[in-house]
Amino acid sequence: MTQVVRYECRDGIGVITVDYPPVNALGAAVRSGLLAALEQGLQDADARALVVTGDGRTFPAGADIREFGKPPVEPFLPDVINAYESAGKLTVAAIHGTALGGGMEVALGCDYRVALDSAKVGLPEVKLGLLPGAGGTQRLPRLIGADAALPIIAEGNPVPAAKAKALGLVDEVVSGDLVAGAVAFARKLVESNAPQRPLREQAVKLDNPNLFAEYEKSIARKQRGFLSPFRCIEAVRAATELPFDEGMKRERALFMELMQSSESRAQRHVFFAEREVAKVPGIAKDTPRRDINTVAVIGAGTMGGGIAMNFANAGIPVRLLEVKQDALDRGLAVIRRNYENTARKGRLTQDDVEKRMSLIQPTLSYDDLGSVDLVIEAVFETMDIKKAVFKELDRVCKPGAILATNTSTLDVNEIAAITSRPQDVMGMHFFSPANVMKLLENVRGEKTADDVVATVMDLSKRIGKVGVCVGVCHGFVGNRMLHKRQHEAIALVEEGASPEQVDKVIYDFGLPMGPFAMSDLAGLDVGYRIREELRKAGDPEAQALSWVDKLAAKGRYGQKTGAGVFRYEEGDRTPRPDPEVAELIAEHRREKGITPREVTDQEILERCLYVMVNEGAKILEEGIAARPLDVDVVWIYGYGFPVYRGGPMFWADHVGVKTIYDKVVEFQKRLGDSNWKPAPLLKQLAEAGKGFYAG
Repeated sequence: MTQVVRYECRDGIGVITVDYPPVNALGAAVRSGLLAALEQGLQDADARALVVTGDGRTFPAGADIREFGKPPVEPFLPDVINAYESAGKLTVAAIHGTALGGGMEVALGCDYRVALDSAKVGLPEVKLGLLPGAGGTQRLPRLIGADAALPIIAEGNPVPAAKAKALGLVDEVVSGDLVAGAVAFARKLVESNAPQRPLREQAVKLDNPNLFAEYEKSIARKQRGFLSPFRCIEAVRAATELPFDEGMKRERALFMELMQSSESRAQRHVFFAEREVAKVPGIAKDTPRRDINTVAVIGAGTMGGGIAMNFANAGIPVRLLEVKQDALDRGLAVIRRNYENTARKGRLTQDDVEKRMSLIQPTLSYDDLGSVDLVIEAVFETMDIKKAVFKELDRVCKPGAILATNTSTLDVNEIAAITSRPQDVMGMHFFSPANVMKLLENVRGEKTADDVVATVMDLSKRIGKVGVCVGVCHGFVGNRMLHKRQHEAIALVEEGASPEQVDKVIYDFGLPMGPFAMSDLAGLDVGYRIREELRKAGDPEAQALSWVDKLAAKGRYGQKTGAGVFRYEEGDRTPRPDPEVAELIAEHRREKGITPREVTDQEILERCLYVMVNEGAKILEEGIAARPLDVDVVWIYGYGFPVYRGGPMFWADHVGVKTIYDKVVEFQKRLGDSNWKPAPLLKQLAEAGKGFYAG
């Protein structure tokens, strides 16, 4: 027997304990240990039943991610679970922490299940583009019925202990000493001659004969492009139609199909990237962190109010500053309305609403910010206004307070230079709506101190965000690439495409909306104002006045005015083509002497996406992003790049970097546009036959 699993007999009940920190993952050593401990328990004449549990903070939480992508090693998990299911003694799983994936499948291999009241169970493999591969799709429907099992498997969300008990997923919920409770439960089972209950021998209950067709229809839009939820449906259907062993073969075939799919490879990449992105190269693990116990937000508009909500949600007191009382009142009213709407949906209690509102303290005076640990400025996207704010913050804030700007494009170094403490200044670029979007682009200035970076990255996680550390340039990572894509989208329409054609191509690729619907949502005035700033500054990269700018100049700002690139009806966010826009585009083409041509969907896809990859390569070689995964995470969590494609840089490897480079060169020759100047890194990788990750 290995040391990672130990066996002992307690009062006539054998106890098998997995001890493999930190999460008792089901690696090869644990699997071997489980078999050896089972054999010892079966041979122990004093043990009348067996309890399986985990030491430390959790029951086996799932597979060992260190084994991902490596050749499988015996014993295989399905064989371990089969051994427990067919054991000659009654078995009880004692669950605490999180029994997820393979851990849950081990518990399903036992006859009974006891859970600590704080435990959660589930089968989250679908979130990695997979399905349970050790019998989960066949045993869970046999335990609780197909109707209850299907969403647990196809959605992958954890189930709290109380709900698991109500579903029949666990037999007993205990408080306090889990193992003592499980041993007592096992003893009662033995004393009452309770039977063994191998799930393979159970029939599957199916209440709704139309379950699978109805469920597939219900997830079709939300899960478009993903493969694994639909394969989960097939696997659970197999449990209702096939004998257990045949169902297991079907599960295995579907699992292997998914394991080899590009969708699952992309989803697994994102899983690891999200964890890796928190580790900032060059920032030591033991870098001290500053205490963040109180926060201030400057500006109570849509962005500032959303930012304040993030901190209130995390229990952190917030000072919300505005220059005028009516603006402050409006901002607080919007925050309350957002919370009330959430409460109406049952996701908050009214008490929660009041507690969070009480954490947001309004003020009209900068002098009230003297004691806060962090200030985030969220005012108008104009350098002069932001500099004026930071002069005031420099005056009133205590030494060591972190001063952050929520700018989406402006130079953080220039903002920091207006203060006497540039080492304390950093960008914290929230994405709209700030209380919903998960990405937080944390912008490190030239003089930003290491402990400020480390503190802000930790704080990102604390407020439920995925923080990515990036460098200073116009637009940072996300918006810099977005501006290149928008430039191409606008140009494609000038050349002959329609806005709705461009949007459909990008939507069909997997993004939540096309470039023009997104502009309408954000507000055409936002991009217009940014481009106007560049034009006024004489920036050589500034774009000439476009047909989109002409729409903004007419006051067509998008959804908020009912008309932008598309038109919108009252209470309906559906973008509709507008003949007025078509005429404006036609007039713009005539002014520029452009004869419209037919533009193919393939050209739209290549020009909108390859230009992003090329710009991403420039961002990497300039050190604005440290790694390709930083770029991928920004685009997945900030812009809705489809998870099943892994992010723009991962997707580029799938397409082939040389394929993309050759097209970039072709477009540069044809279009003669600085947008298409090939990135040296892209050229280097293409010529070496490598990718951003591969090779």
